Amino acid sequence: MLKGNKVGLRARHEDDIPVLRAELYDDVVNASRAEGGPWRPITPGSKDPRLVVDDKVQGVVPFSVVELDGGTLIGTATLWGIDNHNRAAHIGLGLLPSSRGKGYGTDVVATLCHYGFIVRGLQRLQIETLSDNTAMLRSAERNGFVREGVMRSSAWVMGEFMDEVLLGLLAQDWKPGSKV
Repeated sequence: MLKGNKVGLRARHEDDIPVLRAELYDDVVNASRAEGGPWRPITPGSKDPRLVVDDKVQGVVPFSVVELDGGTLIGTATLWGIDNHNRAAHIGLGLLPSSRGKGYGTDVVATLCHYGFIVRGLQRLQIETLSDNTAMLRSAERNGFVREGVMRSSAWVMGEFMDEVLLGLLAQDWKPGSKV
């Protein structure tokens, strides 16, 4: 397990899946804001590719996020789009509604940075988020990410186009702050 100050990033457990599905993906608005495509219902017990981990798939590393105190599941985190040639990847996370606003997001981003830069030896990490996602923007910027641009009207979300903010962080600009 990778450990931050407040959270741990560990392998996905089978019993995480129903919780993550119910709290993150069955919520139409939340899932529509987090996904790059339209929401659709997933049959309970199906092999939902967003949640069920296939260890053979390269380029994506999914984690379950747990509180260090007690081990309670609080969300999901992912290093995705891993490009080993250019040594770059994207990061993303989703916290359960009851776990938002407690500083976990900033710690998840820090721990993903440690994983990307130290464990994987990457040069660049990138985040794309909706322009009104102030929690993610704050978590990214607290970890040193720099706003590199705005992709205007790039996301179709619940009946309207929204802007996305592109943020980047280079290994040499990262200042590690969490324990692992």
